[in-house]
Amino acid sequence: METTNYRLPFYAKLALVFISLFAFAYTMRIGQQIIIPIVYATIIAILLNPLVNFLTRHRINRFIAILLAVLIAILVVAAIFYVLITQGDNFMASFPKMQEKLTDNSTDLINWLAKQTSIHPDKINAWLADTRSEQLDNFAIGENITKFGQMMVTAVLLPVYMVMLLYYKPLLLEFIHRLFRSENQGVVNEVLASTKKIIQSYLIGLFIEMIIVAILNSVGLLLIGIEYAILLGVLGALLNIIPYLGAIIAASIFMLIALLTKSPIYMLYVLLMYFFIQFIDNNFLLPKVVAARVKINAFVSIVVVLIGAAIWGIPGMFLAIPLTAIVKVIFDHIEPLKPWGFLLGDTMPAVISLKKISFRKKAKAETKGE
Repeated sequence: METTNYRLPFYAKLALVFISLFAFAYTMRIGQQIIIPIVYATIIAILLNPLVNFLTRHRINRFIAILLAVLIAILVVAAIFYVLITQGDNFMASFPKMQEKLTDNSTDLINWLAKQTSIHPDKINAWLADTRSEQLDNFAIGENITKFGQMMVTAVLLPVYMVMLLYYKPLLLEFIHRLFRSENQGVVNEVLASTKKIIQSYLIGLFIEMIIVAILNSVGLLLIGIEYAILLGVLGALLNIIPYLGAIIAASIFMLIALLTKSPIYMLYVLLMYFFIQFIDNNFLLPKVVAARVKINAFVSIVVVLIGAAIWGIPGMFLAIPLTAIVKVIFDHIEPLKPWGFLLGDTMPAVISLKKISFRKKAKAETKGE
């Protein structure tokens, strides 16, 4: 009995790819409360693994070493939150004054728009009031309580996941190896080693960059005379983790606070300061401090950040780049997927004109004809 190999047409393969992507995105969306803490815990566990190895080499029990490493990570995060909370108390105390100034500025802006567009100010105020009421409806009290409860559960589960992942690391690695045939074990080892190196170098470099940017932001705002400089500096450094979009959001926040606490001219001072810091960050910090990470091109970076935000919200924006870097490593080690790994990277190929391509095709055809 003869067997014929049936090949799916291109449109059928494309349809299957889109269906699979939709099913994957939908699964990630509905299971985010379970998946996000595990992903965060996995990335942080890989980051803490060298510290655990260091402690175990100094004759500390492995489980005790894992607990110490996780405790150090918790203390670092707690210190960052302590700075934000202490600075945030002063910010909230002066919030009514800023709100009053914002109302005055909004009135001046509405009057200016009314003169420019010949629209009565009452209509503009009515539209703003409707928009404000819709936004308040979106932030329902019950929904906020639910989200706060989910955040607290995640905060409790995250250290537990980290301890379990670090403790059962040999079991998980052996499981991954058993999923593949013996002839593929070399590629599996290479992918695992590259993934570990990327996450560790990326996160360590990003943490150092965040500290430097936070210091530069805080010092710059203090020199200009902007209030809550430390709070804004740390917040800007955290937002700077989100490529491209985070810088825009941070600059907007800085300028808004400068407008509410000072005068419009200070918005220009803050903008110039932020451009200077971004110049240092993009030309010195990123190439030197975070140079070991996988290069993802700017277009893909923006797209994956937006996709992460659509699926997982703010946590997805922070996870988008490291997860894309891991995907690129996997693509680069699997022959049929190497073109997709090349597409994610930022290596620009030599420009080849269409005439050269047609000439090469013609030469190949003539060679076959001979």
